[in-house]
Amino acid sequence: MTYLLLNTVFLLLGTAVFLTAVRRGRLSRHSIRAAGIAMAAVLVLTAVFDSIMIGVGLVDYDPSRIFGLRIGLAPIEDFAYPVAAALLLPALWALLERKPND
Repeated sequence: MTYLLLNTVFLLLGTAVFLTAVRRGRLSRHSIRAAGIAMAAVLVLTAVFDSIMIGVGLVDYDPSRIFGLRIGLAPIEDFAYPVAAALLLPALWALLERKPND
């Protein structure tokens, strides 16, 4: 199994939960914008710190299991988890929050 295939599961789950929260009106425009800003921040941090970890030899990837596209030294697959987290966490928070009229 490739990392890209494994990441697809997390991305689909995160996207589905996020869209559910949006459709149910649980995420305001402000919350959606905040999630986008958080996503941008974690993507930059992932590029920097994963590149450092790979550069110093702390982690490595089997070339036969990655797509091949890299940002810095980090394979593109490394960026799926921050994207999934930036979508999933605020959506779950919003969906699980108890409102006075719930």
